[in-house]
This record gives sequence, C-alpha cells and structure tokens, in this order.
Amino acid sequence: MAKLTLNEISLSDKRVLMRVDFNVPLDKSQNVEDDTRIRESLPSIKKILGDGGKLILCSHLGRPKGKTPELSLKPVATKLSQLLGKEVKFISDCIGDEVTNAAMSLNNGECLLLENLRYYKEEEKNDTEFAKKLASLGEAFVNDAFGTAHRAHASTEGVTHFLSPCVAGFLIEKELKYLGEATANPKRPFVAILGGAKISGKIDVLENLMSKVDCILVGGAMIFTFYKAQGLNVGKSLVEDDKLELAKSILAKAKEKNVKLLLPTDVIIADKMDENANAKTVSISKIENDWLGLDIGDETIKTFSKEILSAKTIVWNGPMGVFEMEKFAKGTMEIAKALASATKNGAVTIIGGGDSASAIAKAGLEKEVTHVSTGGGASLEFLEGKILPGIAALTEK
Repeated sequence: MAKLTLNEISLSDKRVLMRVDFNVPLDKSQNVEDDTRIRESLPSIKKILGDGGKLILCSHLGRPKGKTPELSLKPVATKLSQLLGKEVKFISDCIGDEVTNAAMSLNNGECLLLENLRYYKEEEKNDTEFAKKLASLGEAFVNDAFGTAHRAHASTEGVTHFLSPCVAGFLIEKELKYLGEATANPKRPFVAILGGAKISGKIDVLENLMSKVDCILVGGAMIFTFYKAQGLNVGKSLVEDDKLELAKSILAKAKEKNVKLLLPTDVIIADKMDENANAKTVSISKIENDWLGLDIGDETIKTFSKEILSAKTIVWNGPMGVFEMEKFAKGTMEIAKALASATKNGAVTIIGGGDSASAIAKAGLEKEVTHVSTGGGASLEFLEGKILPGIAALTEK
C-alpha cells in the first residue's frame, strides 16, 4: 500500500488538518499522566510547523457521553505546548463558526488543538456532514493516528472525501514500514509470539500468520483451550469450550503447513487469581482440579527464548500470563528480555501495541526493541491481514 507521505508534499502557507491520537490517560487533577502518544506525534507536528504550515490538530479522548468536561483535550494542549516549547492554541469545540474563525486566523507556524471529536456522536458514525465541516478547516489532511486507523470515523476516513492531498504522517509511515515489511518480506526465521486470554481474539492473526511464519509461540490463557482440546485436564483455568474444535483445527493446520507451533510444557498454577495465592510450577499434564494456570513456567521460558534468539524477525502480540500481578509476571518479562537480546543480535523485533506495549514498558525495555506499535487494535487487524480504513483512504503515490 504505497501512500503519499508527509515528506512528499509541501505544506508551507497551507492550513493542515491533522488527525492525531491524543487518547492519553489523565489523572484526578486533569493532568496528562502518560505523554507517550503525544511525544510520538511530535516529529510530524514539528515538520509541518517548521515548514510554515498552519496546523489544526484533532483527536478523541476516551468514550465521552456528550460533552463530558473530564474528557476535555485542554490538558493535552497544555502538555503539547510544554513539549513543543511554543503555544498551542485550544478551542472548546471542533466544528462551528468559532472554530472556523480560529482556524482561518492562524499564521504560518501556528498550532491549534480542537476539542474532543467524540463529544459528537457523528464522529464515530462517520457522518458525512460532520466530516465535511471538519474538513472545511483545512486545505490538506495528514493522518498520524495509527491507533484509530482501523476505524472508519469522520476524522479518519470521512474527511478524506473533501480534502486533497491526504497523506500519512511519520508515525503511520513508521508503523506501515515495520508491520508491512514483517508480514510481506520478513528476514527468516520469522517467529510470532501470541498471547492473551482467548483464541477467539487471535484466531484471524493465527490463520493469517500461519502462511508467513516459521514458528508460532503460544502463551497466555488461550493455551488452556488448546490443552483441553488435546484431552488434558486444565483445572479451573480459563477455557473457551466453544472453540475446542477450532483449537484442534489450528494444530492440524500448523502440522500440514509445516509451521512449528509451540505450546508451553510447564505452567505456573495457583489456587486463586490473587497476588497472595498459593502458587507452584507444574508440567502441563499435572494441573490440579481446583487450580488455575496464570503464567508460563521456567522450562517454557527457556524453550521460547531459544526460538526468539535464533529468529531474524519477531512479532509479539499478547502477554504470556497475568503480568499485571508480580507473582505471575515472570513469563512475560522474560520474553521481553529475550526480545531485547534478539534485537541486539540484529533481529527486527515488533511489539504489537496494547498489552504487549504495556508489558515491554513495564520491563523498561521499550527502547531496546525495533518498534513498539502505538495501536493495539490497529496492529492486530493489520496482522490479521485486514484493510485499515484510515490508511486505505489516504492518497496513493
């Protein structure tokens, strides 16, 4: 998908509408708690302002029900001003005469942030009139919000029908480069690590990657559906009983395609899901009736790490256990360390956003891997081989 990018057009003296992902956590005092997403958008913002563009930024924040004051983007304007070292103007709406006047009166190199797009239900409905009003603020469109690229909303897809050119910002360009190259033209061996709670959430990724990878390492609670499908006792572990046949067919397909699909050989089980639970490591054939599996064991960590260290391309999506609890975080943290080591050895390592991004950050290793995706749902859908509407709508080269 060769899309026009920010470096390929001139935006000097132009009003530029740019979709960013400023969906950041705010603390009780309405201050930005984690500015990672804002920082990720800085290269594109600085480029446009530096080239003399008049920048109008738009984003959503949370899931407001109407005009919810605690989900205002005003604190984000304050944080962005600090990070840029220059004033970012803020306006308490995203459409209307007042907004139009503010956009039209911008000088070259000035920046305006609009209020939360989702204050209007028309945003998520991709309402044509709403998209038209939003688009009328700019003379060109830049999308740099990969986290919402899998949604056909007014600010991601709708505005592209009324503005030209519509180009990818640096962040989206980077996401497409790493995720695209990994799935289309990977250096081999290519290893996918898939975790998380349910097979149903990862089935499309499993099926799409099956024809591309050399090895799939499976962790997280979804392993218990695979075990039960093989006739093993899984105690009180999380299982999707309606997906047992699906699990069998995935195992059969891997065999048929000659893809190494590795399930853990040992797990950490506990008598309850609690930081103070009684816990022990057992072989997968020794899970007790009233216990449940909450992490992978040491033997599995060794096996998985060996595969990771021998790989040249690695994609990771989903934790190995309940990593939010210290007691059951070891598997996920050790996989994060193995990925950092593989990167040092020259492998391309891609972390697929969401929980995996949180896990690599918790391990303090986000700078030690090749790329951490900013979009959980978007990177997942990309790995599933789906078309992302926010990307598809951009101008072709």
